[in-house]
Amino acid sequence: MRTAAKHLSILATSAALITFAGCKQAADKAENVANDTAKAAESAATKAKDAVANVKSRTLADVLGAQPAAHKARYQYRHPAKTLNYFGVRPGMTVAEVLPGGGWYSKILLPYLGDEGHLVGIDYSVDMWGKFGGFAGPEFLEKRKSWASTWSEQANDWRDGSQADISAFAFGSAPSSLKDKVDVVFLPRAIHHLNRFDQAYLGQALKDMKMILKPDGIVAVVAHRAAEDQPDDWANGDNGYMKQSTVIALMDKAGFELAGEPSEINANPKDKAEAANGDAVWRLGPSFRGAKEGTEERARIAAIGETDRMTLKFRLKKS
Repeated sequence: MRTAAKHLSILATSAALITFAGCKQAADKAENVANDTAKAAESAATKAKDAVANVKSRTLADVLGAQPAAHKARYQYRHPAKTLNYFGVRPGMTVAEVLPGGGWYSKILLPYLGDEGHLVGIDYSVDMWGKFGGFAGPEFLEKRKSWASTWSEQANDWRDGSQADISAFAFGSAPSSLKDKVDVVFLPRAIHHLNRFDQAYLGQALKDMKMILKPDGIVAVVAHRAAEDQPDDWANGDNGYMKQSTVIALMDKAGFELAGEPSEINANPKDKAEAANGDAVWRLGPSFRGAKEGTEERARIAAIGETDRMTLKFRLKKS
């Protein structure tokens, strides 16, 4: 009996030891899994933090270098690095871009402004679009009514990692939330349209700019430039061109002054547009209107490049 009891005791002890060992093994395994999970989470968090840091620390050169080949092909005509530096655009700023269209500059600005920045798209009013005629028919105008939301959604695809804020509005409906918030209002090849029709459109646009700009904010203008000896009625914006003196006078009348000397960054002396020839902006690249591909005319026009452009920055006059 004692032998049987002893055997039973030994078996019980062995079972307990086996059970303990099994539990310890399971516990160790669970601890290892937990440690691995924690390490993976820490690694993911580190990578995410590094990614954010990389976005915040991206230079303009990095952003420009990351653009696709088709984008880079326009650098020789649009000089984005020199242009944005001249206007003082920096990461973290709030920049309002007028007539951003398919996002040529927006795709540069969003990643460059970074996580602390804000890009605001500004469109012409629906009423003004109605003055264009032709392509601006009822269907086009109806879609334009929801432009602010559709453009903002589209711009989300242009972030390239940046968490910058995105918003949009049309002239005549500037939100009060933007009052005194914008560092730079950027008009790349956009002011000539505002001058083409009723001057009320330009007046409203300038009024909105004054409202949203910070006291030390900048209005940044890049515009197709007509020679000063060309007729005023040809250089009123209808053909895409305006005289530099006209733009400066209009801004002065609206309460803005030049902030430094005009720049020749975007000058192109090869573009010698003349009213007598019926020349217009769209005869040059990238439109090449009326010049068929493969012809001598197309080659001649392509050799000119894009338009001669004025580059001007303005600030509000001190009262």
